[in-house]
Amino acid sequence: MPKPPTLGRQRRTNPVVWCFAIVCSIIATTIIIAGIVIFSGYLVLRPKVPLLSVRAARLDSIYYNGDVFAVKLMVVIRAENHNRKAHASFYDTRLLLGYHGVRIARLVADPFDVPRNGTVDLNYVVESSPIPLPREEQYLTDQSMKKSRLMLFVLKGSSKTMWKVGPLGEVKFTLHMDCELVLPVNGSVLHSRCSTKSH
Repeated sequence: MPKPPTLGRQRRTNPVVWCFAIVCSIIATTIIIAGIVIFSGYLVLRPKVPLLSVRAARLDSIYYNGDVFAVKLMVVIRAENHNRKAHASFYDTRLLLGYHGVRIARLVADPFDVPRNGTVDLNYVVESSPIPLPREEQYLTDQSMKKSRLMLFVLKGSSKTMWKVGPLGEVKFTLHMDCELVLPVNGSVLHSRCSTKSH
Protein backbone atom coordinates (compact mmCIF):
# COMPACT_ATOMS: atom_id res chain seq x y z
CA MET A 1 0.00 0.00 0.00
CA PRO A 2 1.22 3.49 -0.82
CA LYS A 3 2.32 5.63 2.09
CA PRO A 4 0.14 8.65 2.90
CA PRO A 5 1.83 11.91 1.98
CA THR A 6 3.50 13.61 4.86
CA LEU A 7 2.73 17.28 5.42
CA GLY A 8 5.65 19.58 5.99
CA ARG A 9 5.66 22.67 8.15
CA GLN A 10 3.33 25.37 6.82
CA ARG A 11 5.22 28.48 5.78
CA ARG A 12 3.98 31.71 7.30
CA THR A 13 3.69 34.88 5.19
CA ASN A 14 6.36 37.41 5.96
CA PRO A 15 4.94 40.36 8.01
CA VAL A 16 6.64 42.75 5.58
CA VAL A 17 4.51 41.35 2.75
CA TRP A 18 1.36 41.84 4.84
CA CYS A 19 2.32 45.43 5.60
CA PHE A 20 3.00 46.10 1.94
CA ALA A 21 -0.38 44.63 0.94
CA ILE A 22 -2.20 46.72 3.56
CA VAL A 23 -0.48 49.92 2.41
CA CYS A 24 -1.35 49.17 -1.23
CA SER A 25 -4.97 48.54 -0.26
CA ILE A 26 -5.17 51.84 1.62
CA ILE A 27 -3.66 53.75 -1.32
CA ALA A 28 -6.03 52.10 -3.81
CA THR A 29 -9.04 52.84 -1.59
CA THR A 30 -7.95 56.49 -1.21
CA ILE A 31 -7.57 56.90 -4.98
CA ILE A 32 -11.01 55.39 -5.61
CA ILE A 33 -12.66 57.63 -3.00
CA ALA A 34 -10.88 60.73 -4.38
CA GLY A 35 -12.04 59.83 -7.89
CA ILE A 36 -15.63 59.46 -6.71
CA VAL A 37 -15.46 62.83 -4.90
CA ILE A 38 -14.00 64.61 -7.93
CA PHE A 39 -16.52 63.06 -10.33
CA SER A 40 -19.43 63.86 -7.99
CA GLY A 41 -18.18 67.43 -7.58
CA TYR A 42 -17.96 67.83 -11.34
CA LEU A 43 -21.52 66.55 -11.82
CA VAL A 44 -22.85 68.89 -9.12
CA LEU A 45 -20.89 72.04 -10.00
CA ARG A 46 -20.57 71.64 -13.78
CA PRO A 47 -17.50 73.93 -13.95
CA LYS A 48 -17.04 75.99 -17.12
CA VAL A 49 -13.85 77.66 -18.29
CA PRO A 50 -14.10 81.48 -18.15
CA LEU A 51 -13.34 83.24 -21.42
CA LEU A 52 -12.57 86.53 -23.15
CA SER A 53 -14.48 87.65 -26.22
CA VAL A 54 -14.53 90.68 -28.51
CA ARG A 55 -17.80 92.36 -27.67
CA ALA A 56 -17.53 95.26 -30.15
CA ALA A 57 -15.03 97.20 -32.24
CA ARG A 58 -15.22 100.44 -34.21
CA LEU A 59 -12.82 102.35 -36.45
CA ASP A 60 -13.31 105.97 -35.41
CA SER A 61 -10.80 107.65 -37.70
CA ILE A 62 -7.99 106.83 -40.10
CA TYR A 63 -5.13 108.88 -41.52
CA TYR A 64 -3.27 107.64 -44.59
CA ASN A 65 -1.20 109.76 -46.98
CA GLY A 66 0.18 107.01 -49.17
CA ASP A 67 2.96 105.72 -46.94
CA VAL A 68 2.18 106.80 -43.35
CA PHE A 69 -0.75 105.27 -41.49
CA ALA A 70 -2.50 106.20 -38.22
CA VAL A 71 -5.80 105.09 -36.71
CA LYS A 72 -8.09 105.67 -33.78
CA LEU A 73 -10.39 102.83 -32.84
CA MET A 74 -12.43 101.40 -29.99
CA VAL A 75 -12.38 97.78 -28.82
CA VAL A 76 -14.51 96.25 -26.07
CA ILE A 77 -13.26 92.96 -24.61
CA ARG A 78 -15.70 91.06 -22.43
CA ALA A 79 -14.56 88.70 -19.66
CA GLU A 80 -17.21 86.04 -19.05
CA ASN A 81 -17.69 83.66 -16.14
CA HIS A 82 -20.54 81.18 -16.59
CA ASN A 83 -19.92 79.34 -13.32
CA ARG A 84 -22.92 79.69 -11.04
CA LYS A 85 -21.06 78.90 -7.82
CA ALA A 86 -17.60 80.41 -8.19
CA HIS A 87 -16.10 83.77 -9.11
CA ALA A 88 -13.19 83.83 -11.57
CA SER A 89 -9.95 85.79 -11.49
CA PHE A 90 -8.16 87.03 -14.63
CA TYR A 91 -4.50 88.07 -14.68
CA ASP A 92 -1.56 88.50 -17.07
CA THR A 93 -3.94 89.82 -19.73
CA ARG A 94 -1.86 90.93 -22.72
CA LEU A 95 -3.29 91.43 -26.20
CA LEU A 96 -1.64 92.80 -29.33
CA LEU A 97 -3.55 94.75 -31.98
CA GLY A 98 -1.99 94.62 -35.43
CA TYR A 99 -2.65 95.64 -39.01
CA HIS A 100 -1.27 93.36 -41.75
CA GLY A 101 1.65 92.39 -39.53
CA VAL A 102 2.30 95.95 -38.32
CA ARG A 103 1.89 96.38 -34.54
CA ILE A 104 -0.61 99.10 -33.66
CA ALA A 105 -0.96 98.84 -29.88
CA ARG A 106 -0.67 96.55 -26.88
CA LEU A 107 -3.83 96.10 -24.80
CA VAL A 108 -3.20 95.10 -21.18
CA ALA A 109 -5.29 94.86 -18.03
CA ASP A 110 -4.51 94.69 -14.32
CA PRO A 111 -5.72 91.56 -12.48
CA PHE A 112 -9.49 91.63 -11.99
CA ASP A 113 -12.32 89.40 -10.78
CA VAL A 114 -15.57 88.43 -12.49
CA PRO A 115 -18.46 87.48 -10.18
CA ARG A 116 -20.15 84.12 -10.52
CA ASN A 117 -22.35 83.91 -13.59
CA GLY A 118 -21.28 87.47 -14.51
CA THR A 119 -19.32 89.57 -16.99
CA VAL A 120 -16.86 92.47 -16.94
CA ASP A 121 -16.19 94.71 -19.96
CA LEU A 122 -12.72 96.06 -20.72
CA ASN A 123 -13.00 99.23 -22.82
CA TYR A 124 -9.98 100.21 -24.90
CA VAL A 125 -9.54 103.37 -26.98
CA VAL A 126 -6.54 102.98 -29.26
CA GLU A 127 -4.95 106.02 -30.91
CA SER A 128 -1.80 105.08 -32.76
CA SER A 129 1.10 107.30 -33.64
CA PRO A 130 1.88 107.68 -37.39
CA ILE A 131 3.32 104.39 -38.65
CA PRO A 132 5.34 104.07 -41.89
CA LEU A 133 3.94 101.19 -43.92
CA PRO A 134 6.00 98.77 -46.03
CA ARG A 135 5.20 98.78 -49.75
CA GLU A 136 2.99 95.67 -49.65
CA GLU A 137 0.92 97.09 -46.78
CA GLN A 138 0.62 100.37 -48.70
CA TYR A 139 -0.95 98.48 -51.60
CA LEU A 140 -3.37 96.64 -49.29
CA THR A 141 -4.33 99.90 -47.60
CA ASP A 142 -4.96 101.56 -50.97
CA GLN A 143 -7.26 98.71 -51.93
CA SER A 144 -9.10 98.90 -48.61
CA MET A 145 -9.58 102.67 -48.82
CA LYS A 146 -10.65 102.81 -52.47
CA LYS A 147 -12.54 99.55 -53.05
CA SER A 148 -13.71 97.43 -50.14
CA ARG A 149 -13.88 100.27 -47.58
CA LEU A 150 -12.98 97.64 -44.98
CA MET A 151 -9.83 97.48 -42.86
CA LEU A 152 -8.49 94.18 -41.51
CA PHE A 153 -7.05 94.22 -37.99
CA VAL A 154 -5.81 91.25 -35.95
CA LEU A 155 -6.09 90.88 -32.18
CA LYS A 156 -3.81 88.25 -30.63
CA GLY A 157 -2.69 87.49 -27.12
CA SER A 158 -3.45 85.61 -23.95
CA SER A 159 -4.81 85.86 -20.43
CA LYS A 160 -4.70 83.55 -17.45
CA THR A 161 -7.72 82.65 -15.38
CA MET A 162 -8.23 80.92 -12.05
CA TRP A 163 -11.31 79.90 -10.13
CA LYS A 164 -12.17 77.63 -7.22
CA VAL A 165 -14.30 74.59 -7.94
CA GLY A 166 -15.79 73.67 -4.56
CA PRO A 167 -13.88 70.83 -2.84
CA LEU A 168 -11.83 70.26 -5.99
CA GLY A 169 -9.63 73.28 -5.27
CA GLU A 170 -8.31 75.91 -7.64
CA VAL A 171 -8.36 75.42 -11.40
CA LYS A 172 -6.09 77.43 -13.72
CA PHE A 173 -6.19 77.85 -17.49
CA THR A 174 -4.40 79.98 -20.06
CA LEU A 175 -6.74 81.60 -22.59
CA HIS A 176 -5.50 82.32 -26.11
CA MET A 177 -7.08 84.87 -28.45
CA ASP A 178 -6.58 85.09 -32.21
CA CYS A 179 -9.28 87.26 -33.81
CA GLU A 180 -9.64 89.03 -37.14
CA LEU A 181 -11.57 92.31 -36.99
CA VAL A 182 -12.83 93.57 -40.35
CA LEU A 183 -13.84 97.17 -39.59
CA PRO A 184 -15.75 99.47 -41.96
CA VAL A 185 -14.06 102.82 -42.54
CA ASN A 186 -17.40 104.61 -42.08
CA GLY A 187 -17.31 104.11 -38.29
CA SER A 188 -19.92 101.35 -38.07
CA VAL A 189 -19.68 99.12 -35.02
CA LEU A 190 -18.61 95.52 -35.53
CA HIS A 191 -20.21 93.04 -33.12
CA SER A 192 -17.79 90.13 -33.18
CA ARG A 193 -18.29 86.58 -31.97
CA CYS A 194 -14.59 85.81 -31.64
CA SER A 195 -13.51 84.44 -28.26
CA THR A 196 -10.56 82.76 -26.58
CA LYS A 197 -9.61 79.10 -26.51
CA SER A 198 -8.32 77.50 -23.34
CA HIS A 199 -5.19 75.38 -22.80
